[in-house]
Amino acid sequence: MSAPLWQPSAEHIQSTRLSAFIRHTRREFADYQALHRWSVEDSEAFWQEVWQFTGVIGDMGSERLRQPTAMPGAEWFPQAKLNFAENLLRRRDERQALVFWGEDQCKTQLSYAELYAAVSRLAQALRAQGVGVGDRVAGMMPNMPATLVAMLASSAIGAIWSSCSPDFGVDGALDRFGQVEPKVWFVPDGYWYNGKKIDIASKVSAIAAGLPTVSRIITVPYIHDGTLAGFSDERAQNWDDFLAPYPAGEIEFVRLPFNHPLYILFSSGTTGKPKCIVHGAGGTLLQHVKEHQLHADVREGDRLFYFTTCGWMMWNWLVSGLASDATLLLYDGSPFAAGGNVLWDYAQAEHCTHFGTSAKYLDAAAKMGLKPAQTHDLSALRAIFSTGSPLVAEGFDYVYRDIKADLNLASISGGTDIVSCFALGCANLPVYRGELQCRGLGMAVDIFNEQGQPIRQEKGELVCTKPFPSMPVAFWNDPTGEKYRSAYFGRFANIWCHGDFAELTEHDGMIIYGRSDAVLNPGGVRIGTAEIYRQVEQVHEVLESLACGQRWEGDERVVLFVKLREGIALDDSISQRIKQQIREGASPRHVPAKILQVVDIPKTISGKIVELAVKNVIHNEPVHNLGALANPEALAHFRDRAELQN
Repeated sequence: MSAPLWQPSAEHIQSTRLSAFIRHTRREFADYQALHRWSVEDSEAFWQEVWQFTGVIGDMGSERLRQPTAMPGAEWFPQAKLNFAENLLRRRDERQALVFWGEDQCKTQLSYAELYAAVSRLAQALRAQGVGVGDRVAGMMPNMPATLVAMLASSAIGAIWSSCSPDFGVDGALDRFGQVEPKVWFVPDGYWYNGKKIDIASKVSAIAAGLPTVSRIITVPYIHDGTLAGFSDERAQNWDDFLAPYPAGEIEFVRLPFNHPLYILFSSGTTGKPKCIVHGAGGTLLQHVKEHQLHADVREGDRLFYFTTCGWMMWNWLVSGLASDATLLLYDGSPFAAGGNVLWDYAQAEHCTHFGTSAKYLDAAAKMGLKPAQTHDLSALRAIFSTGSPLVAEGFDYVYRDIKADLNLASISGGTDIVSCFALGCANLPVYRGELQCRGLGMAVDIFNEQGQPIRQEKGELVCTKPFPSMPVAFWNDPTGEKYRSAYFGRFANIWCHGDFAELTEHDGMIIYGRSDAVLNPGGVRIGTAEIYRQVEQVHEVLESLACGQRWEGDERVVLFVKLREGIALDDSISQRIKQQIREGASPRHVPAKILQVVDIPKTISGKIVELAVKNVIHNEPVHNLGALANPEALAHFRDRAELQN
């Protein structure tokens, strides 16, 4: 058995929130695996204990779970009444609720009392605008304080919040908001990116024209005073003017059923219109306080950062930190602003305790030669989270070598579909190179083979075999539930099939090999794309890569596209070193039949590479919903490549 990269001390383990939770249950567990087993075998008791331990505000009711074997169909806490915003606004003191940096251009902070007051005023304004229980409120907003205030005010009055980031294109925004038909829409007057002011007036005009249900467009000051030059719409009103008539006071929180819709999140939409995934207030809250406190060890007064936009579920995950008495560190803009070190400058200046980012950011930081361990004081930092794509083993090495040796590196995996994680970190457990530490408590996660049988230390489908509270309530505009059932339950009856290709390790940790629908299948052998990326991106000249399967002579061959460092052209020498690295680091079966250079790798706006879109392009098939891509122009580099004709 391999040695861990990090091992928590006995003293540290005794001090964690997870250990406090175990003491709270008055039960004894030999190890984490025993605790996990109890949490899924007696899930009703487990989730009740989570509710009580984390101090959820609301009426739990006497019933914990109806239809406990139905997937979908199980109902958690069917008699409960609560309000999500009330749980996040539990404090009203002068301690910092949030700090905000808009790159290095804009800095502000709000106390808990100031945040409560701002939410109070906006909730009154929304009510006066006619927004009520079940209405939709949308934001095409940066990750800034006003966005959090708008979400909390919407939730306080029982409305449903939905958001994307302001870098979405017209079609991408309309594909989302057009489906959910919001009543009020929040937009900024622009945003910063890499030191530049980005104007969005013409885009806002085009989107507004396609949203007839919107009765009020609120323009939020960020880079100007809240006005968008050239934008004219009789529905538009400046944020300050919208709030002006309403003094701060007590918020009238509407307590609603456990499954009352809180958020509508969107699938990436790279293969068609994005799915509108409805998440309930109770399930989201309970899952997030569990993950923050029992897994991430977020304690009162901790300072929680995640690099995310408002179009990625990690924003929803981040802001729930308020329910665990944390201070949120919000950031908007380029992660490489101010000479590349802006996020580490922020972490140092604001004494960040929990730093979250994407695996792609860590890979890019390593390739840039950033060494925060040498350049920054990160003494407050206890945990780093990574998600968005699998963090390769070399990424673990980079964190412990060049960022900080003594911390919990938690590679986490779940998704928009569950607004949370299936596998993640744990401050009580060791960290092994290349592995997610554990399966989430209360989550009956397993790996199935093609026949639907559980397997260990083999690659297969990531599944969840029992209900959990943060399963989607529904898909929007799916009255029969057919889209919902086919999305998750079409593969194995009564089993959630998540679409990840993964493995449970000898340590009972997990390795994610990529999305199942992007799994390569040359000669009938299933290969996860992450297995290839891990090897390729060790080659110095390679910045990023994308692998997909090309139908060829009745089989499938693997094609690898590489983006190289500036000024470098792909030649036989580099190609041979790439192939050798893959052959030796993975296997001969992983070696691509073709390696081609491209100028850029297409990604979604949340930074995920889109293998399926490229696969469509090389087969001359249509790519739907280009608005979901951050750089749709990159697809042109893959189209009609002569090298793929032989």
